[in-house]
Amino acid sequence: MWQGPSSWHFVTLPKKDAADIKKYQSPIRRGFGAIRVKVTVGETDWETSIFPDKETGSYILPLKFDIRKKEGIKADQLLRFSLELRQN
Repeated sequence: MWQGPSSWHFVTLPKKDAADIKKYQSPIRRGFGAIRVKVTVGETDWETSIFPDKETGSYILPLKFDIRKKEGIKADQLLRFSLELRQN
């Protein structure tokens, strides 16, 4: 992946949370198994999708540069956020 300032970073959700999400997931799946979510980090909310990750058995949440910059998020930082599942 290109390492410039606009590159994406990804957060792996805890496996316990992934198991809960799988329980409530709609049987109608979007491309790549994506699940629409509303995310809140600090003072910032946005809508995006999380994606299943076979390697970890969890989901990954993409964090674009604008969000990381606005909230001062650095690579390898422990991140506190809320996630709300949305209708597909």
